[in-house]
Amino acid sequence: MPDTPAALVARLRKLDCCAVSDALDRLGLNGQVTGLPQQSGHGRIAGHAVTVRLGTGAPPPGPPRHLGTSAIELSGPDNVIVVEQKTGVEAGCWGGLLTLGALTRKVAGVIADGPVRDIDEARAYDFPIFTNQTTSFTARGRVVEKETNGPITIGDLAVNPGDYVVADSSACVFIAPDNIERVLAAAEEIVAREAAMAEAIRSGIAIGDVMGGNYEHMLESR
Repeated sequence: MPDTPAALVARLRKLDCCAVSDALDRLGLNGQVTGLPQQSGHGRIAGHAVTVRLGTGAPPPGPPRHLGTSAIELSGPDNVIVVEQKTGVEAGCWGGLLTLGALTRKVAGVIADGPVRDIDEARAYDFPIFTNQTTSFTARGRVVEKETNGPITIGDLAVNPGDYVVADSSACVFIAPDNIERVLAAAEEIVAREAAMAEAIRSGIAIGDVMGGNYEHMLESR
């Protein structure tokens, strides 16, 4: 019986981004985004993406809502909110009250391709945020939310709502649901191989012997 989505997130949460990246390489898939360092919180996060896209100009028709609030209300412990703010306007795409709102929903964390403000509040809450820029500038009068849970671009990568996400100090990695089972299986095998190699090094085998015979073939399937 296939794993449930929650079980797949639990498996992903146990894997570091380098192992998942290697699994993507083995399978000929893309999904790695670098250059979004962890600015607050500690440790790895994983979950399903809830996406937010910001832009300039008028907001979409309908009742006014503060940016990010719809995403928070859609999210829970197995979600990562992923924000695109690539307008070129320096304006916060996430802030302190949004962090508090996400914390109350036990959201796993936030990944933002764009400026985040109130980062000290996020650090005080120990709430995980990965972003490439911090700022003091408010979104008010500068950017608006264009869409929640639509397609976005993070780095050069297309990201869709519901994609699986894992992020740590090495990278942020996004995986389409159709690929998650085989990516997890490959990553778990790579982790097991690396653990065996580490144990061999600890046992006194020369590192050149361990890595020369194994590491270069790490991405090959058994």
